[in-house]
Amino acid sequence: MAESIRTLTKPAGERRRKLWARKVYPVGDTTIGFIAGWGRFGGFLDEFFRAIPDVGTWGPLLIMHMRRLGVDSLPIALFLTGFTGIVLALQASYTFTGAIPLMFVGVLVGKTMILEMGPVLTGLALSGRVGANIAAQLGTMRVSEQIDALETLAYNPVAYLVVPRVLAGTLMFPVIVVFSNAIGIAAGWITAMQLLNMSSETFVAGLRLYYEPFDLAYSLIKTTSFGFVITLVGCFQGFTTEGGAEGVGAATTRAVVISSMLVLVLDALWAVILLQ
Repeated sequence: MAESIRTLTKPAGERRRKLWARKVYPVGDTTIGFIAGWGRFGGFLDEFFRAIPDVGTWGPLLIMHMRRLGVDSLPIALFLTGFTGIVLALQASYTFTGAIPLMFVGVLVGKTMILEMGPVLTGLALSGRVGANIAAQLGTMRVSEQIDALETLAYNPVAYLVVPRVLAGTLMFPVIVVFSNAIGIAAGWITAMQLLNMSSETFVAGLRLYYEPFDLAYSLIKTTSFGFVITLVGCFQGFTTEGGAEGVGAATTRAVVISSMLVLVLDALWAVILLQ
C-alpha cells in the first residue's frame, strides 16, 4: 500500500521515464544479444575454416560420420519421399482429370520431386534428425567439460568434432537426395500404373517431356548447401551450450528451428539465383 502511494505521488515525468525504460531496455538487450550471437557465430566460422587444413585430426573420423549422418539417415528420407511421390501422383490425376492428358502426371511428379519436394523435405527431416543429434552430442560434451579436456590434451576441438561432421553432412546430403528423388518418382510411377490405370509408357513419356539435366544439378546444389548449414548450425549450438541438461535441450531446439528456417531461406534464394 505504501509503495503504491509513493508511486502515485512521484512526479509524472519520472513515472513516464521509468515506464519508457521498462519498454525500451528489453528491446536493447534483445538487439545486443542478437548482434553478439552473430559475432560468436562469425568467430566459430573462422575457427572452422582455419581447422580444415588439419587433415590429420579430422581425416580418420570422416568416414565414420558419413555413415552416421548419411547412411543412417536414408530410411527416414526414403519414407518421406516415397509417400510424397504417391500423393503427388494422386493429386495430379485429380487435378488433370478431364482437362489435361494424364501423361502430365509424370511431368508433375518428376519436376516437383527433383526441383522441390525431394531436396526440401529431406532437408527439413534431416534438420531434425541430424541437426538435433549433433547439437545434443556436442552440447553434452560441452556441459560435461569433455571439450575442455580435448583442449587440455592439445587437440583442436573444432578440427576433431566440427570439421568431420560438417564435411560429412555436406558430402552425404546430396547422395541421400539422389536416392530420395528416385524413390519418390518410382512411388509415383507405381501409383500411376496401379491406381490411375496409366501405362508405364505414358508415365515415362511425361517424365521425359520437360526433363532437363540442369534439374538434377539444381537439386544437388540446394541439398549441398542444406547439408552444410544444418551441420554447421548444429555444431555451433552444441559448442555454445550453457546451463547443464536444460541448456542442452534448449540448444537442440534452437538447432532444429534455426536450421529448418535456413533451409527454407536457402530454397528461396537458390530459386531466385538459378531459376531466373
